[in-house]
Amino acid sequence: MDPASIEVALRADVAACRDASALEATRVKYLGRKGAVTALLRSIKEAPPERRRAIGAEANRLKVLCEQLLNERRSQLGGGDRNPFYRAPLDGSLPAFDGAVGRRHVIAQTINEMKEILLGMGYTPARGPEVELEYYNFQSLNFPEEHPSRDLQDTFYVSDDILLRTHTSPVQVRYMEEHTPPLKIMCPGRVYRNEAVDQSHAAEFHQMEGLYVDTDVSMADLRNDIAIFVQQLFGADVQIRFKPHFFPFTEPSVDVDMTCHVCKGRGCAVCGQSGWIEIMGAGMVHPAVFRAVGYDPERYTGFAFGMGVDRVAMIKMGIGDIRLFLENDLRFLSQF
Repeated sequence: MDPASIEVALRADVAACRDASALEATRVKYLGRKGAVTALLRSIKEAPPERRRAIGAEANRLKVLCEQLLNERRSQLGGGDRNPFYRAPLDGSLPAFDGAVGRRHVIAQTINEMKEILLGMGYTPARGPEVELEYYNFQSLNFPEEHPSRDLQDTFYVSDDILLRTHTSPVQVRYMEEHTPPLKIMCPGRVYRNEAVDQSHAAEFHQMEGLYVDTDVSMADLRNDIAIFVQQLFGADVQIRFKPHFFPFTEPSVDVDMTCHVCKGRGCAVCGQSGWIEIMGAGMVHPAVFRAVGYDPERYTGFAFGMGVDRVAMIKMGIGDIRLFLENDLRFLSQF
């Protein structure tokens, strides 16, 4: 077909198009691999040398003309279902859709709140490895060889002397080895214990510990810091009490209770009608721990305290199952 005939047919076909599919079919008819304009371009190599330039110029003109006519017809057809290329203008008066906004995990929120309180009390953050040496996790903290927490049924061992830390107290030992008193640190982090998982126990959870060492630190200082911390975390009306306990790395050792945040100490189902909830363990640093890090226990005294971040979050936010923290259920996480 000669160029003039192709142009006449092209104009007629484009004018007859009524929708986007017809426009596409016309484009393929003329510019596709077997299209009329494409065939004219391919015929150049078979034409006499003196005709090749003229045929090439006509073929390129028809190609440009085809694209121009198709675009003009597409604009003439306008929007609606007949033309998928059409996009209706945005109506600025319509309400916007709420975007999906991310947030920090409820455990991260709790850790940050606890850190802000402790920072305000003069504690500085300290961190250590989660895969720990048995020496730092047990021996340097005065755990006897026969202590049950050293057993396989309580601790995840990587090898005979390497394990997943069972508490963040090794961070305190490592920090004391590298620093001289006075020091006041907090140790947030993830810990692991070989626990049977249920609504109140997990094999992977989080702790926050505090340590203060100086030349004249007493139990009165410990009680004062814990009272300030708990009241800022749970409310100014919360009271605390100490109960004798035993930890290998502190002497004397105490469990710390606070008045129930639900019943305000009157007694309810949450606190077992006692009016008190256990919140943390604490005590004065054992002299054996000081000797392990090279401190003179005759010169220095100090206290340490530690609590489960997951438990704090459960108490503050009324969460009844610790397993929810690791299930990544957005229906749960989006509430906090």
